[in-house]
Amino acid sequence: MTAEDTYKTISEPSEGIYTEKRSKFIAIALPVRSLDEIKAHLETYQKKYYDARHVCYAYMLGAARKDFRANDNGEPSGTAGKPILGQINSNELTDILIIVVRYFGGIKLGTSGLIVAYKAAAAEAIAAATIIEKTVDEEVTVMFEYPFMNDIMRIVKEEEPEILNQSYDMDCSMTLRIRRSMMAKLRARLEKVETARILDEKENH
Repeated sequence: MTAEDTYKTISEPSEGIYTEKRSKFIAIALPVRSLDEIKAHLETYQKKYYDARHVCYAYMLGAARKDFRANDNGEPSGTAGKPILGQINSNELTDILIIVVRYFGGIKLGTSGLIVAYKAAAAEAIAAATIIEKTVDEEVTVMFEYPFMNDIMRIVKEEEPEILNQSYDMDCSMTLRIRRSMMAKLRARLEKVETARILDEKENH
């Protein structure tokens, strides 16, 4: 199992095609970070495949994998979105949208045939994708007085967080991002620096 502060997603869009009894299923897997992105992709692909019988989809968002949806788009309930979502789940992916476009070939597949076809199409798109592991990161902003810059920089150098932004006015501030499991240690070290104070943290994926 992966650690609790990592998750798997895909690095770039991929496609898969599955044909069954002259029905053609085109699956498109897309990396997504938000509902707005998902909506935009759905609009794009619904326009692009306007002549298709069905444009079904499923998505999963967030490292906790609790934000998901399956849509059958007019196919019998549970025959399209669910099998697509099932493939996302069995590959333990998130931040992913899989759209499966169906062109009807004139021969009815029946509910079990549809489930197999949508599942196979989604599996093809995932198989064509590059699966990557990402860390669940958190951000922290630390304020400090200029003379203590070196102390802060030493910690940054040793703990190796990503520096998101920094400003050096009367009061200096630095916003850092690091994987969740390493945040407690980073915060504890920053707090020990004289004059340093830590502002609210917000989670970021």
